[in-house]
Amino acid sequence: MTDQTTLPLTLPHHSHSVTPLTLYYSTPTNTQDSHFISQHTFQKNKQIMEERHETEVVSIPATPRANSTPEILTPTGQRSPPHPMTTTAGHAGAKSAAWTPSSFISPRFLSPIGTPMKRVLINMKGYLEEVGHLTKLNPQDAWLHITESRNGNAHYAAFHNLNAGVGFQALLLPVAFSFLGWGWGILSLTVAYCWQLYTLWVLVQLHEAVPGRRYNRYVELAQAAFGEKLGVWLALFPTVYLSAGNATALILVGGETMKLFFQIVCGPLCSSNPLTTVEWYLVFTSLCIVLSQLPNLNSIAGLSLVGAVTAITYSTMVWVLSVSQQRPPQISYQPLSLPSASASLFASLNALGIIAFAFRGHNLILEIQSTMPSTFKHPAHVPMWKGAKVAYFFIAMCLFPIAIGGYWAYGNLMPSGGMLAAIYAFHGHDIARGLLAIAFLLVVFNCLSSFQIYSMPVFDSFEASYTSRTNRPCSVWVRSGFRVFYGFISLLIGVAFPFLSSLAGLLGGLTLPVTFAYPCFMWVLLKQPPKYSFNWYFNWILGWLGIAFSVAFSIGGIWSIVTNGLKLKFFKPS
Repeated sequence: MTDQTTLPLTLPHHSHSVTPLTLYYSTPTNTQDSHFISQHTFQKNKQIMEERHETEVVSIPATPRANSTPEILTPTGQRSPPHPMTTTAGHAGAKSAAWTPSSFISPRFLSPIGTPMKRVLINMKGYLEEVGHLTKLNPQDAWLHITESRNGNAHYAAFHNLNAGVGFQALLLPVAFSFLGWGWGILSLTVAYCWQLYTLWVLVQLHEAVPGRRYNRYVELAQAAFGEKLGVWLALFPTVYLSAGNATALILVGGETMKLFFQIVCGPLCSSNPLTTVEWYLVFTSLCIVLSQLPNLNSIAGLSLVGAVTAITYSTMVWVLSVSQQRPPQISYQPLSLPSASASLFASLNALGIIAFAFRGHNLILEIQSTMPSTFKHPAHVPMWKGAKVAYFFIAMCLFPIAIGGYWAYGNLMPSGGMLAAIYAFHGHDIARGLLAIAFLLVVFNCLSSFQIYSMPVFDSFEASYTSRTNRPCSVWVRSGFRVFYGFISLLIGVAFPFLSSLAGLLGGLTLPVTFAYPCFMWVLLKQPPKYSFNWYFNWILGWLGIAFSVAFSIGGIWSIVTNGLKLKFFKPS
């Protein structure tokens, strides 16, 4: 008679379905049969191990009867010596007789299969370290655009953040300085930079705020903090605008810059029938669609590198070219005077909204971080924060010189179109056409690269809707169809509403909570610092200040539109 008791222990495996593998231990009823039973049990288990992969699922037998003395398995994987009383009893019968195993992991029984069992334990230990927080992985994430590849690193994070953080909005900073002046302009820009750098750190830390869960998208984090419905209401519109709205604005800026580049390069040799503005929009959109066929977020790291290099280069060229030229004789550094105090107040609020709109990319932080592997030993926030620090150092090197150098070169004569419009208006004949052409071409390259990373959340949403309904990944043709559809929808919106680029102040106010307010609230709600502590007060105050500034900047943007007028030329781009 034998007693066979098994305790299943499920180990991870690469396959989706596994079947338990049971190893048997037989407890002999008398000492004389011990050797035969051990050999018989070993042959049976060996046959099982040959038929099945040892790394699938192993069921470890429970400890035998209470009168047996189990052997201790040390943390290093070495077996402790058998109990002295057991060995003494074994020698009482005969010295040549085999020692009767007192447990499943005794030396005689474990010696043939010790290596497989030890390998199983090592694999399980490595798996637990790899999973880290025992993250609940959603199988659908392996099909989606953002989370399809998780081999990102600090370099990719730096490329993506720099590409997303510097754009055409930076060229409008001198316009804000013309309303604020030197003191308030520099102070506002510095405070905004430090503020958004703190909220960036908060988002990086909240990516795995709850053990067992990675928040791969901004809306998911908002739902975890504010609730399912309220999180969608608060975060969906601003994040969708920051993605799709920026993509549409990039089509407008990129198409118009391509037109200026062609005029500068071609000069008087241009044909009598040049391309219209809408046709340049179409050319730019077609290039964006071709580049958007790359499969996932990590695959566009090269494009983000190109966007980062071009952003740094054209930002430096723009302010260097402006500073190196002679300033206009009527230049003044006094803030623009307006007829009433209320008008000056609203103009200042609109200028602050332009500064807030220059800091972008927070809606993409979680998406970028989700492309990185995360374990106990190597959590994703470490390389993400390392790359973000490098990126935002270069972002500061771009934004501050543009704002200060541009305002020094043009003062309150700065046109509403920003730095490129000022260079073309004041120094179009003084600067070599080759330098102007290079600057405009770099802007085009940067817009093409920025379009890709800002379109990622929209592509991801399309594919998530498709995979959730069909329960299968998108084919190449379906994925390409989504990108073509999105590109031409953005073109249609850009052609129908060509005045979107003049709404920088208003849109900066509406989307400001994503960057300056919501991360502070989410930190308090998810991390739950001690009530009435400095951390608690600090984040609540910052969050509510962000909401107040958002409302004030939006009012200032609306006032600017009403006062200066807005040419609503639908389907009539200039």
